[in-house]
Amino acid sequence: MREIKEGRGSPHGGVFLDIAWIKEKIADAAAHIQRKLPSMYHQFKQLADIDITQEPMEVGPTTHYAMGGIRVDADTQMSNVPGLFAAGECAAGINGANRLGGNSLSDIIVFGKRAGEFAAKYVKEHGAGQVNNDQIDEAVRRSLEPFERGATKGGGAEGPYQVQAELQEMMQDLVGIVRTEDEMQRALDGLGKLWERTRKVAVYGHREYNPGWHTAIDLHNLMTVSEAITRSAIERKESRGAHFREDYENKDAAFGKVNTVVSKAADGSMQVRREPIPVMPEHLKQVIEEMK
Repeated sequence: MREIKEGRGSPHGGVFLDIAWIKEKIADAAAHIQRKLPSMYHQFKQLADIDITQEPMEVGPTTHYAMGGIRVDADTQMSNVPGLFAAGECAAGINGANRLGGNSLSDIIVFGKRAGEFAAKYVKEHGAGQVNNDQIDEAVRRSLEPFERGATKGGGAEGPYQVQAELQEMMQDLVGIVRTEDEMQRALDGLGKLWERTRKVAVYGHREYNPGWHTAIDLHNLMTVSEAITRSAIERKESRGAHFREDYENKDAAFGKVNTVVSKAADGSMQVRREPIPVMPEHLKQVIEEMK
């Protein structure tokens, strides 16, 4: 990312990764690469007509994993919303600030299992929840609003794709893998402007098989997540795991003892606060000691 920011990146905003050099070290290098990296070889060959056994490939940093976000009870996996259970990427699981490939299996077979068991237990004890028809009607009304904003095949109003593209570019450039306070503050200002446009995006056509409408609905969620990421990253003035601050390159012990919690205030605004990490129960400490 530093190479890209300092103007030494590739034509499309990435860098060149060369694994073909291995032919200088071993015989039959092409077959070796295909055997070790079969999916990568076929992907580049089919999508870009690039033979990675013979030439460099253009790559760039991107988001590939969500490390938490939904607060859950450590034992039951139930969220703050009664009856809503979460496990895996969206609830962090055992991998914390980073994870290696394949470790998601731990979330599936441990926390996925626990979430399912406790969800079943919750249903047996509490029965079916009450449906609030007014809330459903309001959700339907909001989802259909983009059709009512005057969009036509020839234009008439801004569609969701342009806003989505600008959001993607801004978050990649300003809140990406390498972060600074100044850039993230600029992103917050940009998010404020994009929020105004998000509330006005319009679509036309039928409700079935309408990707524009789906994007308009998704856009609100993308904006919410982007703002939450930016605000919490500004609050965490340290580097830890996949969160790297170029202006705070080292870990801060104080942040190792708190969770950064993002919540919705009564006026609808987004708030960020630090909460102490709960002390580990004695029975779990004993289990850990026995495992040692």
